[in-house]
Amino acid sequence: MLPNIYLPETTQEFIHRINRLVGNEVPLWGKMNVGQMFSHCCLPYQQILGENTDRPGLVMRVLMQWFFRKSMTNDQPYRKNLPTGPTFIRTGTHDVNEERQRLIVYLKAIEELGPERLSEIPSLSLGKLSPEEWSNMLYKHLDHHLRQFGA
Repeated sequence: MLPNIYLPETTQEFIHRINRLVGNEVPLWGKMNVGQMFSHCCLPYQQILGENTDRPGLVMRVLMQWFFRKSMTNDQPYRKNLPTGPTFIRTGTHDVNEERQRLIVYLKAIEELGPERLSEIPSLSLGKLSPEEWSNMLYKHLDHHLRQFGA
């Protein structure tokens, strides 16, 4: 069972891991740098909060809902080097400290939102999710990328 993203101690553990990264770490896999990774990790929260409404195309949404939903929302960690959806790819320069602070604000916002209110917001890729599915997916995604940089 994965840690619950709605609990303050999970948020604090993530913040501790985020703050361990200074920005010059080399990824253990993948192509992103730390600033790009922080920006990438902000995207799900931006979608939840309505700040970003970029949706995958219809074909990709159907594939995600029918074939990838379970692996995205279960309690098994993501494998290394999984492909990144086009709307989640981050290139260019992203200020590490600005992106770090945005990510921390988003983590606290989701904790405050809580399981009931979050489950009322459909995922732009997967549709309606239970509180546990949201928690698993958000936890797995951020944990995956923090592990990518050794945090």
